[in-house]
Amino acid sequence: MGERMIRVTGRGRLKVRPDMTRITMTLEGIRKDYTKALKASSEDTEALKELLEREGFSREKVKTLSFDVNMENESYRDKDGNWKSRFKGYQYRHTMKIEFPSDQKRLGNILYLLANHTTIRPEFRFSFFVGDVEASKNELLGKAVADAKEKAAVLASAAGCTLKDIVSIDYSWGEIELEVSPYKRTMLAEDAAAEPDEACYEMDIEPDDIEMSDTVTVVWGIE
Repeated sequence: MGERMIRVTGRGRLKVRPDMTRITMTLEGIRKDYTKALKASSEDTEALKELLEREGFSREKVKTLSFDVNMENESYRDKDGNWKSRFKGYQYRHTMKIEFPSDQKRLGNILYLLANHTTIRPEFRFSFFVGDVEASKNELLGKAVADAKEKAAVLASAAGCTLKDIVSIDYSWGEIELEVSPYKRTMLAEDAAAEPDEACYEMDIEPDDIEMSDTVTVVWGIE
């Protein structure tokens, strides 16, 4: 007779407070000429990096997430009322990000600069996330294993058995989302016309704790 075993799935649950802030910024525009589109994108990017340098971000800290230039067409009606398509221009779109330890005052300063720049109008969103992802995952895994061990002990005791050594541990190693996104903003023309009355924005945003859960399956020998 083979070795008797018991298989138990434990679940770990954990609440983690975000300690980092990420701002994602997108610059876009359209030009009739491809070369001019690239030039405009480069100029906008340079202006954004200069702006962020005022808040202590070196150029190396401004990371590109995506960049593309696409041919854009637009629909129109001809004199006979028929819909047709014509070339509109080359649209560039450059998405970048910065990350820093959460600080509401610094966040307010950055958003103020983005909203009141004279030449660029970036679309932006900010989110809060956990900086040390591995530490959170390890703590969660430990809780799942402890839960499995507690359940296994109860089951073994009820069955009149004794737990022996662990035979195997099965863990999914799946990706866990450790980010919460409370805000997205597209800059509008009226933003540029508004007269700023303060040197920064007062931010009163408290991100909610991020709830995590995962499972682990442990197999013990029993006797």
